[in-house]
Amino acid sequence: MGSSSVLSGIAKRLEGKVALITGGAGGLGSATADLFCQHGAKVLIADIKDDQSHTICKNISPSNASFIHCDVTNESDVQNAVNGAVSMHGKLDIMFNNAGIMDFKKPDILTNDRADFENILRVNVTGAFLGTKHAARVMKPVGQGSIINTTSVCSVMGGVATHAYTCSKHALLGLTRNTAVELGQHGIRVNCVSPYAFPSYQSRTLLGLKENEWLDDKYSNLKAEDVAQCVVYLASDESKLVNGHNLMIDGGFTLVNSTLTMFS
Repeated sequence: MGSSSVLSGIAKRLEGKVALITGGAGGLGSATADLFCQHGAKVLIADIKDDQSHTICKNISPSNASFIHCDVTNESDVQNAVNGAVSMHGKLDIMFNNAGIMDFKKPDILTNDRADFENILRVNVTGAFLGTKHAARVMKPVGQGSIINTTSVCSVMGGVATHAYTCSKHALLGLTRNTAVELGQHGIRVNCVSPYAFPSYQSRTLLGLKENEWLDDKYSNLKAEDVAQCVVYLASDESKLVNGHNLMIDGGFTLVNSTLTMFS
């Protein structure tokens, strides 16, 4: 779905803003890029999937969406992506630290591999740390900006995913809160979105589902586009007084004692 006419006649909530989205080739990243463009933003997709990202930009809006190669675990890449946004559009208003990976092994502390554990933390936590660092570098001089991190229901509960993934999302929530306190003094807001599982390759693999299968419970109608709507809110001036917030997008899943657990 492109960004040409969906919001025709409706106020564009991100008009004139510039956004950088890591992991922009994924389901949530591409859905958010599309919605950002619909709302008037210039969007730079940062990802390691070059061909897929170029296609997404072409399909969304060749004039408003562009791509830059970026491995979020490489600080030079992240710095270059932020500098690229400023070079192309003169500023950076929105940093969406969305890049993330999952591991798919059943939690077993005795057999889980250290290298796999550290790799999840490197992408999910260090990647967001670097994105926040370099976004803040260009946002502080102008005294404004919105940084948004993708966490998960795993940021506030255990038993839903693997040890590494759960630890990474808890850590990312801590990073969000700590940087919100620091950067809030400079007009920069830092928040995160924590969705329940929505259909994607990663979530289906984690849950052992086939390509066309999905969960059959009262929380399972969440889509990437639903999460993207929440990201738009946190990116827009409508949330100007929201800082350090973990926005749960889970239909109340984290409020109940769920039977969805990898330990059963």
